[in-house]
Parts: sequence; structure tokens; C-alpha cells
Amino acid sequence: MVRTVAPTRTRSGGPRLDASRDAAIASAVLEVLGRAGYAGLTMDAVALAAGVGKATIYRRWSSKAELLLSVLDVVGAPVLEVPDTGGRRDDLVTVLSEVVTLVGGPSGRALRSLLGAVVDDPALQEGCCRLPLANWDAAWSAVLARAVARGEVPAGAGESVAAEVGPAVLVLRWLVTGRPLDGTVVPELVDRVVLPLLRCR
Repeated sequence: MVRTVAPTRTRSGGPRLDASRDAAIASAVLEVLGRAGYAGLTMDAVALAAGVGKATIYRRWSSKAELLLSVLDVVGAPVLEVPDTGGRRDDLVTVLSEVVTLVGGPSGRALRSLLGAVVDDPALQEGCCRLPLANWDAAWSAVLARAVARGEVPAGAGESVAAEVGPAVLVLRWLVTGRPLDGTVVPELVDRVVLPLLRCR
């Protein structure tokens, strides 16, 4: 299960803003970014996709960069619920399956479009530190720590290079190779790669 929050509006004072439009605007940013890339992300395009006037957006955010950084907080806010199925294998499959679901949705497509634009923009780089990848890493680490505590994997396994292989394969398919990334990949990845590399007991 994934939890999300509403975008942060940066303007203060003036008329009270309709919070119900914030979610529509955030969704529109992700849709336009995923479809047209960072270069195609304009206030006009976002307003059209959200079904609001451009003035509605400018009352909340003064620039494209300010809007995008606000929405990055939303994109970074989804937090994977750390599963506790009672066993290492099912926990690992569950958390990686949630990652697959996220990268296959609007947030994943938008993030893939954005990554090439952050190289020369310090503000966007800072914003990207709050992307879901950080949350996914935290959930993965928590699952491995629990497995260590239960004696299911050796101590220190969560900090090993082997522990990075599972998420790395998913990110490679998502960002580089374009190979299929769906629920059928995860069980095979866990059974044939992750668990053997962790030298599970």
C-alpha cells in the first residue's frame, strides 16, 4: 500500500485557495511531464491538463520551477508500507512488487522524463533527493533488517552489495533497457538472484 499527500502551496495571504484543485494540478504536472518531458512542461500545458485557468496556477506558484519543486514533494511523499508477512521471501517480493507498480504509473513516467533535466539545475537536484527512490531504499532496508533480526539472513546482509542487486535490476529495466517490468519479474528476481546472493539460511 502507498500513502500520498497533497502538494504544498507556496503562496500566502490573499484569497483562500481551493485545495481541491491542488491534486488536479499535481496530477496534471505528472501527466504533462511524462508525456512531453521537462521541455514541454509549461504553465499553459499544465493548466489545460488540469482543467483550470492559468491564473489559478500562478496564484499558487510563481514559476514553473516553483510548481515542479512543490510537486516533487508530492512525488517523493508516497511511502511504501514495509510489509511484514512473517517471512523474508514474501516480504522481499511484496516490497519490490510495490516498486514495480509505482514506476509503471504516472509518477514513474514523470520521473524518468525529469532525470535528464536535473543535471544542470541545483534546485531540481535538491528536489530530486526527495524522490521515491529514497523511500523505496528505506523500505527495502527495513525488510532486510527485519530478516536479519529473525535470523533469516546473515548479520550485515542489508549493508552488502548483494542487497542492492534486487532494486538495481528494477531500476535498470525502468531507466535503461526498457525490458518488461511487471509482477512476473519480481518472484524470479527474489528466488534466483536476491536470496542466493544474500546466502540465506
